[in-house]
Amino acid sequence: MKFLAITLIVHRPDAITGVQKSTHERFREVLDNAVLAEELGFDGFGVGERHERPFISSSPTVVLSHIAALTRRIRLFTAVTTLSLLDPVRAYEDYATLDHLSGGRLDLIIGKGNGTAQRELFHVTPEDQWERNAESYEVFRQLWRQDKVTARTRFRPELKDAEVWPRPYQQPIRVWHGSATSKESVDLAARYGDPLFSANVTNPIEPYAELIRYYRERWEHYGHDPADIAVGAGTAGLYVAATTQEALAAYRPIFESNLAFQKQVGLPLVFETLEDYVERSSALIGSPQQVIDKVHRYHEQFGHTVLHLHADSSGLTDRQHRDSLELFQSAVTPVLRKDIPDPPFDWGPVLPEPVSADH
Repeated sequence: MKFLAITLIVHRPDAITGVQKSTHERFREVLDNAVLAEELGFDGFGVGERHERPFISSSPTVVLSHIAALTRRIRLFTAVTTLSLLDPVRAYEDYATLDHLSGGRLDLIIGKGNGTAQRELFHVTPEDQWERNAESYEVFRQLWRQDKVTARTRFRPELKDAEVWPRPYQQPIRVWHGSATSKESVDLAARYGDPLFSANVTNPIEPYAELIRYYRERWEHYGHDPADIAVGAGTAGLYVAATTQEALAAYRPIFESNLAFQKQVGLPLVFETLEDYVERSSALIGSPQQVIDKVHRYHEQFGHTVLHLHADSSGLTDRQHRDSLELFQSAVTPVLRKDIPDPPFDWGPVLPEPVSADH
């Protein structure tokens, strides 16, 4: 199993202290967390893309480029690239450049994104968002693979023998499809034989498991080998401590603060007690063995081989945050790496097969 640390770069007051860091401090924190993730042995670090409050992750390519310069090994993920909002030509140019600067360490997770404010900012409607997402991906995919592209498009000017530079480093880049609730994203991933990343954050396991089952069905419908399926899944929170009691005591004020915030802004309440949250959500809160057991329960439903965790402290002190990540890496990761297989592809750069001298 592979492990990612991911941030959406939420920018709001600390859940416990009420103090809000400056924008500059928040970006520095993201960079420090990326360096820490590499230091602790994580396999990837992801940065989200949002164009509305309370997020400041509107330029993931810029943030990931800086992270690429600070790190050497860890793979860099988008979480997610909101192709329904973007011109696929411009998105290609940015990500092909980042692909070179990172030495081929880039993976994309794409999706339509969510949130009314950012949709309205880009004049995308609920009726056309899925068609925009599919069209943008299909053009992006062609641009990555072909030196000249002709494409009849509805949501941007058509392309005729278009050349777009630079040509990419990876051939082709690996693109995951982020899915929270929609069969459209799942079907698009299956159609092209691409891996799927389940958000797996807001709700209990059932709706996510249903979408992953649908993905597997559509995968076979489109004629792909089931052995090539790769699924990733998110988590709603993380705090690993020596004992369950210690983990619950430390996380309770964070949960209660988040619950109060959800009530304040009118969000639906899915888990109203910490105990229910720990039991039925995807949050990994407890002792190392408790966390291992929970990941196994989810794996039985998902068959996932990649797991993402929160890169941010999210109300924990810096010391608690680092201790939790270190304990996860020392006591949880080795067991899960042994018990659960890796994805069915190499984790390094996706490069063309070398041509032998005989051909």
